[in-house]
Amino acid sequence: MKNQSTVAELWEFLRTRKRYWLAPIVLVLVLMSALIIFTEGSSVAPFIYALF
Repeated sequence: MKNQSTVAELWEFLRTRKRYWLAPIVLVLVLMSALIIFTEGSSVAPFIYALF
């Protein structure tokens, strides 16, 4: 078994199992987590948290 990144393994799973409908869900989860991580220590955080 060769070393693959998590993204490559996820893409391989989606491609072989024909689960293309999962791709938008994974993308939204990644974007939301990145938004939370990058605004955690900034001055924009109160405005982002007010949206939710």
